[in-house]
Amino acid sequence: MVDRIAQIWGTRTPFARGQRWPVRVDQVLAEGLAEADVERWVQSACVLCSNGCAVDIAVKDDTMVGVRGRAVDIVNHGRLGPKGLFASWQGVSHRDRLTRPLVRENGELVETDWETAMDRIVTRSRALLAEQGPLSHGFYTSGQLFLEEYYALAILGKAGIGTPHMDGNTRLCTATAAAAAMKENFGSDGQPGSYVDIDECDAIFLFGHNMAETQTVLWARVLDRLAGPDRPQVVCVDPRETEVARHADVHLAVRPGTNLALMHGLVREVIAQGWVDEDYIAAHTLRFDDLAEQIEPWTPEAVAEECGVAADDVRAAARIFGTSERVLSTVLQGFYQSAQATASACQVNNLHLLRGLIGRPGCGILQMNGQPTAQNTRECGADGDLPGFRNWENPEHVRQLAELWDIDPLVIPHWAPPTHAAQIFRYVEQGSIRFLWVSATNPAVSMPQLPRIREVLEREGLFLVVQDLYLTETARYADVVLPAAAWGEKTGTFTNVNRTVHLSDQAMAPPGEARSDLEIFLDYARRMDFRTRSGRPLLDWYGPEDGFDAWRECSRGRPCDYTGLSYATLRGGSGIPWPVTEEHPDGTVRLYEDGVFPTDPDDSETYGHDLTTGATVGPQAYRAMTPGGRAIFKTAPYQGPHEPPREEYPFRFTTGRTVYHFHTRTKTGRTPQLQGAAPDVWVEMAVSDVAALGLTEGDLVRVESPRGHLTAPVRVGDVRTGTVFAPFHYGSWDQQDPTGRDPGQRHRAANELTLTEWDPVSKQPVFKTAAVRVTKVADATGPAPAPTTTASRPARGGRVPATVGGAAAEVQETIAPAEPPAVATREERP
Repeated sequence: MVDRIAQIWGTRTPFARGQRWPVRVDQVLAEGLAEADVERWVQSACVLCSNGCAVDIAVKDDTMVGVRGRAVDIVNHGRLGPKGLFASWQGVSHRDRLTRPLVRENGELVETDWETAMDRIVTRSRALLAEQGPLSHGFYTSGQLFLEEYYALAILGKAGIGTPHMDGNTRLCTATAAAAAMKENFGSDGQPGSYVDIDECDAIFLFGHNMAETQTVLWARVLDRLAGPDRPQVVCVDPRETEVARHADVHLAVRPGTNLALMHGLVREVIAQGWVDEDYIAAHTLRFDDLAEQIEPWTPEAVAEECGVAADDVRAAARIFGTSERVLSTVLQGFYQSAQATASACQVNNLHLLRGLIGRPGCGILQMNGQPTAQNTRECGADGDLPGFRNWENPEHVRQLAELWDIDPLVIPHWAPPTHAAQIFRYVEQGSIRFLWVSATNPAVSMPQLPRIREVLEREGLFLVVQDLYLTETARYADVVLPAAAWGEKTGTFTNVNRTVHLSDQAMAPPGEARSDLEIFLDYARRMDFRTRSGRPLLDWYGPEDGFDAWRECSRGRPCDYTGLSYATLRGGSGIPWPVTEEHPDGTVRLYEDGVFPTDPDDSETYGHDLTTGATVGPQAYRAMTPGGRAIFKTAPYQGPHEPPREEYPFRFTTGRTVYHFHTRTKTGRTPQLQGAAPDVWVEMAVSDVAALGLTEGDLVRVESPRGHLTAPVRVGDVRTGTVFAPFHYGSWDQQDPTGRDPGQRHRAANELTLTEWDPVSKQPVFKTAAVRVTKVADATGPAPAPTTTASRPARGGRVPATVGGAAAEVQETIAPAEPPAVATREERP
C-alpha cells in the first residue's frame, strides 16, 4: 500500500524508448471494504483533470465505494492520480448535495418541485424572447459535462433560441489552445500528437505547463521514461521551481508576461543555427519569410534582458529542440492565461513546423486542456463555435448545420463572431443579456476581477439559472437552482486531450430528485416547444445514446469524425482516439502524418486573425493566400505584460493550481484526503522578497491589486524574485458566512486581484500577470497551509511538517509483469 498524498505519482515502472509503458493498476476502496465486497465494477473515465484516465467504479448497495484504473486503456495503463483516486467518488457522495430544485422567494432560496422550477425558467425565457429576442439569452457552461449534453445545449442555443451568447469556462482555461493556436497554424482544432509520444521522444518541452500537478498520471509516464535507460532531455518554462523544473535539463524561469519574447528567441536561434527542415517548410508551410523577419531582433541576449533568464540557457534550450531527433511539446495555462497568449502558443507550433517534427512517433504537440471534457465543449459548439469544427464565416458550413437540424439558416447566429465569456458578463452588466443559464461552473470564484463579477451576478433584472451538484458561490445568486446528476450517476461519452473518446456508464442513481444535465436540457427544449421546419421536435432524443448517434452524423466528414464509433465499440476495452471512420476503424493516434493540414478555405475552421489586434483575416484575403493544405507560420510583435509592476504595486502576481484541488474545490474540497493536504489558500514569495519585507514563513499578508485584495499566509518558496503566486481554488462556500454571497471573514480568492483583460484572438483572460503590493497583517501562528510535496514546498526544507495522508490515503498498486521490449516504431492502438 502506498500513501498517494505523500507519494503523488506512485511507484516507478521504468521503461526505455520504444517499449510499452508498463501496466500498474491503482485501486482504492472505502475504509473496511475488500475487493470481494464489491458487487460490480462499472466502466468510466476520470473527470478530475484533462488526462482522461480510464477507471472502473466499484459499486456496493447501489453506492460508489471506490475506483480502480483500467489496465487495458491506452491513456493510463491502470494508473490514477490523487484526485481520481479519492475525489471522483467521494466528491459526489456528500451531505451537501442538492437533491431538490430551489427558487428564490422573498430574497431567499427555498426548495420546490421540478414543475415549479422549470415553469419559472420557461415563463421568463418566453417573455424575454418575445420582448427582446434571442440576444436576451446567454449560456455559460463547463468543461465537465458529457458530449451528448454539450451537443444538446448547442442545438437548443443555436437552433432553438438563435443566440450567439454561448461559451464555456474552457474560455478561461484552454481557449488559446484550440480556439486559437491550432486553428491559426493548422486550420482546425484537434491535438496533432498523442500521449504515446512520451514513449518515443528524445526531448520533452513543457511550456507553462506544470504537468506534475495538473496531469499527474501523464507526469508519472514522463517520470518512468526519465527513470529508464535512455532518458529524454527536459526543458521547462515556468517562473516557479515546479517538480517539472527540478527534473529539467534547462529551466527557463521567465518573468510572468514575457513568454512571447522567449519564444521569438527560441525560434530565431533554431533558424539562425540552421536547425530547420527546408524541404518540409517548402512543401508543407506558408509565410516562413514573414516569421523570420519578425523574430530577428530577439537574440539570446535580448531575451535574457526582457525575460530575466540566462542567454546561455536560451541557447541550450534551442539546441535541444534543434538537434533532437524526436521532440514532444506540451503547453498549458502558463502560456494560455498570460500576455499575448495566442501568439506565444503559436510559436510552439512554429518550432515543430520549422523542423518537420509533427505527425510521426515522438514528434508531438499537445496544446493541453485543463478540464476533462473541454474538447467536447469545443467540438459540439457549446463554447460559441459551430459544431463539428465548422467555420462561422463559411456560409456552406452554416448551411450544412441548418440542413442537419432542419431549420432556417438565418436562425443560426453567424453574422458576427461568437460571444466570449468575458463579453457575456459585460452584456449582463449592460443589461442586454437578462437571462443567463450557468451549468457546472462557478464564475463567482473562477472569473477575473471578482468584485465586479459579484456585482454582475447581483444585477437587478438578471434572471439567473444555475445547474450544479452543490450550492456553489454562484448558485447563491441564482433565481432558480437545478440539482444535477454527477459523474457516475449518468451515462455519456467524453474526449480527453489527445482525442481519446471514453464511455462512462451510470453506476448508481443520483440523490433525491437530481437529474442529468441532458435530461434538464431536453426538458427545457420540450417545454419551449422548439421545432424544426418540418414540425418535428428540435431535440427528439430519449437518452444519451440518441444524442451520441445525432452527434456522429454532425461530425461526418469533419476533422473530429466520430462516425466509426458507437457505445458498443467503446464498451469493454480501451478508449479510442478520433477520427474514427471506415478508413480508420481503430482510431487515429496522430494527425498530419501526411503533412496535409485542414487549411483549405472550404474545410478550415477559421480564416485566421491578426494576432496583435484579433481582427479576422476574412474569406477573401484568406483564399488569396491559397493555403492548399499547408500550415501557416504566424506571430505578432512582442508587447509585454498588460499590467507590469510599478512603484505603488512592485510585484508580479500570478495564479495557478495545486495538485490536490480541481477548479473551485466543489468536489475536491469535500474529500478528506485532498482537503487535508491543502486546506486553505496561501501565497508564495521568494526568499529574498520575504527577507526584504521582514516576513517569515506563515506570516499573514494582504496582497492587493488596483481591483481587490486577498489575505493569506506566506509560503517562503522557490518562485522567481519579484513574483507572488497564489492558487485560484479557494472561494467562500466553506467559510462561516451563512449567506455565502460575500467573501466571508477574509478575502481568499486569487481572482479578487486579477484583471479584466483578454487575449485579442482567443479571448482568454489574463490570469498570469497583475501588479500587486504586499503588506504584513499578522505574525505567523504556524507554517502556511501549502503542501510540501510539489511546487509549493518550502525553500528552506525541514522547517515545515511534510504533507502526508496516512492510512486514509493508502492505495493498492499492482504492477504487471514486464513485457519484452518492442521495436522503436511500435505504437499503441486500442
